[in-house]
This record gives sequence, C-alpha cells and structure tokens, in this order.
Amino acid sequence: MSAVERVREWELPWQLDVRGTVGHLRRGAGDPTFVYGNDGSIWRAVQTPDGPGTVTLRIDGSRVLGRAWGPGGDWLLEQLPDFLGASDEPEAMAVHDEVVAGLVRRSAGLRIGRTDRVWEALVPAILEQKVVGAEAFRAWRYLVRRFGEPAPGPVPGTMRVPPPRAAWADIPSWEWHRSGIEPVRMRTIRGATAMDVERHHDRLRLLRGVGRWTEAETRARAVGDTDAVSVGDYHIPTLVGLTLIGEPVDDAGMLELLEPYAGQRRRIIRMVELHGVRRERRGPRMTVRDYRSF
Repeated sequence: MSAVERVREWELPWQLDVRGTVGHLRRGAGDPTFVYGNDGSIWRAVQTPDGPGTVTLRIDGSRVLGRAWGPGGDWLLEQLPDFLGASDEPEAMAVHDEVVAGLVRRSAGLRIGRTDRVWEALVPAILEQKVVGAEAFRAWRYLVRRFGEPAPGPVPGTMRVPPPRAAWADIPSWEWHRSGIEPVRMRTIRGATAMDVERHHDRLRLLRGVGRWTEAETRARAVGDTDAVSVGDYHIPTLVGLTLIGEPVDDAGMLELLEPYAGQRRRIIRMVELHGVRRERRGPRMTVRDYRSF
C-alpha cells in the first residue's frame, strides 16, 4: 500500500460548518471509516474509483488543508471541494416563513456536500433499514473491520477501507449472522452488487429491498441530492412537525409541510436534524435487536 502523502490547500469561498456538513457520514462513534481527530481534523477511509485511499482535512480560518494517501489519494483530494459542498447552492432556497428563517440563521455554514461514492452510502443505508442506529452501526463496524483492509497512511487507530462492491457478495452467511444482520438485509446487499450503482444512482429503487427511504438516505450523502426526503423514517417526520408547527406529524404531514420547499427539502431536513425541536422522551427506547444469539 502506498505511503506517499499528497497535499492540497483550498481557500474556502464561503463560511463552512464542517461537522454539520459532513457529520452525517459517520456511522456511529466507532465507525472505522470516519474519525474525528483530537486536533479538529476529519479522517475518512474510502474505496475510490482508483482504489483504496485515506484523506484527512483540517480547517484553518478560511483555508482547508487536505492530505491523502493510497492509490485513491489523488482522487480524494480532487473531490474535496464537492465533499465540502462546493457544488451546493444554498442561496437557491427561498425562505417562506419565520421558522425556516430561524433555522437558516442557526445553520450558517451548512452545505449539502457529496461523496460521489454511491456504494459506500448504499450499504450502511440498507443496514439501517427499520432498525435503531446502534444495531446498524454495530453491523457496519463488524463487517468493515472483518472484510475491509487497513487504511493507507499514518491513520489514527485502526481505520479500515470498506470492501469494494463485488467483495460484499462473497461475505459468508455466517459472517452476516455474526454481524447481527438478518437474512433480508443480507440478501438486499448481495443483490445490489449486481448493479453498477455509481453509474445508475437514479435507478436504485429497481433493486429488490431498496425503497424510497434507502434511496433518499443514499442519494443525500453520495450525490448531494438537496430534495431527498426519507419517507418512512422513525424520527424525521416528528422532528419536522415539532420544529415547523409545534406538533408531530406523519409522513403525509411532513410532505405537506415541506412542499413549499420542493427542490430543497433535504436542506430543511438537515437543518431540522441539527437545530430542530426535540420531543421530550417519555416512553422506552426502541429495542436493539441481536440476531447473533438466534
């Protein structure tokens, strides 16, 4: 694995909330592909079109310093501006009410970035279907650590690069079981390896087991889809309703509330996730299931 370091400096042309922009890419605190450094840096291990690579970035005022290693290092540095939202146009969203205006003020520097790696957004989204985050994050950690490869470069801890798309089809069924994933999600991921999702990210719902929620979660991260709405989410409709009108709503109610912002609905959802109203917890949390004991 190449240990040659590549460096890129990029001057930010706008204010940036870096954690708000890229934080949704981290799949739990123990994600082996995404690490926050103690010095404020962000580290990612990625399977790029050129092979595995690691990139780290640190913001110093308006300057972004990026460093990368591995065969995919050059690709990661070239893609860095889009990763931080250079292709986004937040000014394109017209604000129609005071509540959203307040969200915009609190979300200064938030951009809708893109990773341009559809597969690495699709797999975690499938793992997260209809389960609590802790269950999905546990499975992601296990599978990447077991079947990924060491991230190139002087990385923190034990970072790993996720397996390439074709390799996911070869993971034995007993390893899926050990990860805590039941056969339905295993079959969905295996089946998805048959499609070149990088080229056909607009056709994800043709895949068996991939619905509107999974498509939206994938496209929001991979291609920076500013209108991706996660219909069927356990939390998002409640957050949107409480924030925009002061009461929880269902999917239909959420879509009605977001309709004036068609084309920018993901931006509203992301602002609500970061700065919206939370409902007071009164009941038990959803149970974290563990199929490994079955």
